[in-house]
Amino acid sequence: MNYLKILRLLFVILLAFQLQAQKLSQTEKKIIKQVEQNQQQAIDLLEKVVNINSGSLNIKGVKKVGAIFADEFKAIGFTPTWFDMPESMGRAGHLFCELKTGTIKGKRLLLIGHLDTVFEENSPFQNFTRDSTLVYGPGVDDMKGGDIIILFALKALRDAGVLNNTQIIAAFSGDEEKAGNPTSLSRKDLVDAAKRSDIALGFEGATGLNYATVARRSAGSWKLETTGVRAHSAGVFTKNVGAGAIYELARILNAFYNELPEENLTFNVATAVGGTQVTFDDEQSKGTTFGKTNIVPQTAIASGDIRCLTEDQINNTVAKMKAIVAKNLPHTTAKITFDLEYPAMAPTPGNYAVLKVLDDLSQALKQGPVLAFDPAKRGAGDISFVAKYVDALDGLGTMGGGSHTTKEFMELDHFNDLTKRAALLIYRLINTKS
Repeated sequence: MNYLKILRLLFVILLAFQLQAQKLSQTEKKIIKQVEQNQQQAIDLLEKVVNINSGSLNIKGVKKVGAIFADEFKAIGFTPTWFDMPESMGRAGHLFCELKTGTIKGKRLLLIGHLDTVFEENSPFQNFTRDSTLVYGPGVDDMKGGDIIILFALKALRDAGVLNNTQIIAAFSGDEEKAGNPTSLSRKDLVDAAKRSDIALGFEGATGLNYATVARRSAGSWKLETTGVRAHSAGVFTKNVGAGAIYELARILNAFYNELPEENLTFNVATAVGGTQVTFDDEQSKGTTFGKTNIVPQTAIASGDIRCLTEDQINNTVAKMKAIVAKNLPHTTAKITFDLEYPAMAPTPGNYAVLKVLDDLSQALKQGPVLAFDPAKRGAGDISFVAKYVDALDGLGTMGGGSHTTKEFMELDHFNDLTKRAALLIYRLINTKS
């Protein structure tokens, strides 16, 4: 057999495997039927939990929603555990539901959702409503709808009798929209669960049927503080007075703009105050200033955020920003501090391997191919905290829009399709040998 014939044979074999991967088994068809039978029940439960306010700071509300999901998971064989946060953190805590049966034969999964919304008790947006093929309400898309997809995908798998010899952890945080500080504590239980898992799947809002998220950028903040010599403005730029605090602040921000830009990096300036007397409230992100046109300002403060695709990009950018800050104008000082809250979820080969499984089953479902979504178009999420420990894929939740606004909605037309896809993805992964 010559070299060309060998290549042709290998191509035929690979094509056969590809076609087989894109076919549904009888068991998978059974799982799909279970999802279809439970569709109305899923919508009814969504309405129930959406009508309970669970803003991140509404501790009682978050726990009430968590208790409902705990009962639902317990009914399908999972063991629910509630993890309280310290009272000083002002957050409700997290719900973890775990199933571990027999000798594990496939991938151990961590399924990530969250119970809280951005809408607190004083929000005018509180109720679930339905208009033809759309439903509206706080959290229908971000992300109580995604939580329902997780639950009913697992329910379909349980009803089909295919959850033997598996380990699955469903982790629903209670403060994703306003994470408790420090995140080393508020995300400790999530990280611990990841260390016992192989793959993490995130169910925040889907980016359409034909995209999934293999990478999410980090999220963090920075604060820049400069000082200058307070003096009469007639002496500005002189040997004894120098440039003043605001010129130093402007120099640094202008250098950021000119020297930092690169692909997948953003560094927004959100606030800036400067003058003779300055106050700035970090928690409220607001400040006051007083100064006169004939006085060289002695204080200036700016704050903003920074988003990167990889840990290397974070480290390199921080180093560049610190180097720029250190080159002070005459008679000024400057310092910059960082709060790098959410790590990056880098686009690893393992993440793309999980995407390939999703792509195969999506085509088998006649839903079309699934491609990697542009990470520059997504914010940070809880899955980023675990991405360094497991292969990860996100964007598997509902299709909708208007998140974080009083027009938040979810598309019912795709709700069932996305639940089917989630169920089959879980099924194929728990039957993929490690």
